[in-house]
Amino acid sequence: MFTLYSADNSKLMEIEALERSGNDLLIKGKVFGAMPMTARLSPNEARKGLKLVSFKLALFLLTFLLR
Repeated sequence: MFTLYSADNSKLMEIEALERSGNDLLIKGKVFGAMPMTARLSPNEARKGLKLVSFKLALFLLTFLLR
């Protein structure tokens, strides 16, 4: 499990599982620590998200887990 935090450092979402559903990625967790939620990410939406990644951000992401 891992947690995503908002800008004010409060818990936004606790992610409990990542699962495959056909060609989609399911993200299961709790929003604000209480409301269960399952989000679905399709390959098309993931490709759209990659457009947000600049060269500098890509370099940062390569070393992100080692920091």
